[in-house]
Amino acid sequence: MHYAPGREPCPLPFAPFKSCTVPRPIGWISTVSRAGVANLAPYSQFQNLTFDPPMVMFAANQYSDGRRKHSVLNAEETGWFVWNMATYDLRQAVNISSMEWPDGVDEFEKAGVTKAPSIEAPGPRVAESPAQFECRYLSTHRLRGNSSHGWVEVVYGEVMRIHVKDEVLTPEGKLDIPRIRPLARLGYHDYTSVTEVFEMRIPGASGAAADGLEGKA
Repeated sequence: MHYAPGREPCPLPFAPFKSCTVPRPIGWISTVSRAGVANLAPYSQFQNLTFDPPMVMFAANQYSDGRRKHSVLNAEETGWFVWNMATYDLRQAVNISSMEWPDGVDEFEKAGVTKAPSIEAPGPRVAESPAQFECRYLSTHRLRGNSSHGWVEVVYGEVMRIHVKDEVLTPEGKLDIPRIRPLARLGYHDYTSVTEVFEMRIPGASGAAADGLEGKA
């Protein structure tokens, strides 16, 4: 099976594109508007970019009527956004915050999660989340789509402060991923959570190179 997206009809009843690029970590992004209204929304097109300094990105499609997402507008206006780790235990709150709420609605309240103050960012963090990044906004890259909903804005940020709850750390000082169960998107209406991990080391890697891959300070 093969086809050319946008030029040929998909031969399957469900398009496979989003289910091939999996699993995708959730960018659960919190921001605040200049008027002080908090916003919280999940983006399944999220990733870290580099580590020195640490940078991340999230991609936000427009609404079908051409409006831009509040997360993007708030990040541009205030110069900050916060990434909150989405977990299996928080899955319902994540789902509720993905709904298209009217302007002025506080998604923290709708999702039933608690605001925790940030140290540098003006917007709040999700208190129930086990880890958060306070990110200084860097830029927005806007890419044309074939429809209003297809337009996408890629937002870049530098991680200025990292928060991790002590109770999700192992005695060795690593995140206990199976305990946290980070949430990830699989395409369609499907998600997964990480429940097991395995280790692979690059043969021959040693010294600073191996330490960097493992994230040693």
